[in-house]
Amino acid sequence: MKLDKQTLFRVAGAAFLLYLLIYYWSRISGFLFGLWVAAVPLLLGFLIAYLVNILMSYYENHYLMGSKVPFVNKSRRPVCMLLAFLSLILIVVFVVRLIVPELVSSVQLLGREIPVAWNAGMGWLQENVDPEVWTQIAGVVGGSNLDWNTIINKVANGLAMGFGGIMGTLAAFLTRTATAVVILLVAVIFSVYLLYGKERFAAQLDRVTRHYVRPVWYKRLIYVKEVFDHCFRRFIVGQCIEAVILGCLCVLGMYLFRFPYANMVGTLVGFTALIPVAGAYIGATVGAFMIFTISPIKALFFVLFLVILQQLEGNIIYPRVVGASIGLPGIWVLAAITVGGGILGVAGMLLGVPLAAALYQILKDDVNEGPMREQNLR
Repeated sequence: MKLDKQTLFRVAGAAFLLYLLIYYWSRISGFLFGLWVAAVPLLLGFLIAYLVNILMSYYENHYLMGSKVPFVNKSRRPVCMLLAFLSLILIVVFVVRLIVPELVSSVQLLGREIPVAWNAGMGWLQENVDPEVWTQIAGVVGGSNLDWNTIINKVANGLAMGFGGIMGTLAAFLTRTATAVVILLVAVIFSVYLLYGKERFAAQLDRVTRHYVRPVWYKRLIYVKEVFDHCFRRFIVGQCIEAVILGCLCVLGMYLFRFPYANMVGTLVGFTALIPVAGAYIGATVGAFMIFTISPIKALFFVLFLVILQQLEGNIIYPRVVGASIGLPGIWVLAAITVGGGILGVAGMLLGVPLAAALYQILKDDVNEGPMREQNLR
């Protein structure tokens, strides 16, 4: 290797930059963290725009296509964007209105039934347990006629004594909530700008990329971008279809076995199933709690039913529906979920499948069509 002055200057410059990076790492890391915090609304806005664009593009393709009326063509983008946002908002409102009232009523029912069940249990113990043993039990738990008003008053007094700490916690909670609302508002506004001028922004980004990236690398970069976009888009659509299938199967099964709250629990299970494989168990926990307020035995059978349904969905339906939509074999879908979940938890489960599908497609194209594509890129 020939060492000329230019190479030596580059090595010396790289070494000096590395030294500065190590020496000032605390300041640099603080600056990068601040930059990340400042960029969160924009990144969230980009994510919202990407998700909404899937539905908006569908509406645009069916909004009086082929019409030559100027007003129709000018109104296509804002109308379809509004329809896409409204569709997502209505879905969330529908799920919340279906779940929250039933959940609140279940908690209230449980609060009414606990004193009755406690007194009944203590009465049974008093009748069937040895008097000496009962005396010891009554001394510990307060007997069968437990004064719930006294307990509530003690809890209220304890809360009053810690009122200062509660107010501090409440203030911190309200501050975080207000910050989150502002971030979400900025993200939504940014996503609207991105969606309204997506072709213009894409063209500007393409011009910058063409200017600074060599033609061979530009074509490869565009190819990788299209593969990732296709895989993520198909994954989101497939995940939604799979969630609808699981929710419908849950509702039908609950009606078949006469479980209570069939519509609400089935909707919740389907909604949480947007998180791959593990999401349905989140809905199952809430559903089991609600059914428990009606019948503990039915809650136990519901958990057994959902475990069987989840195994069927996770091993047969999910790999076929989602795997087929993104072109990834079922075994690799399970592998991507397992590895992604082990590394990043829920986020890894969400990102593992489309990332694995994109890498699988790139590797497949490189193996099968590598020589031909390389020849076209030259």
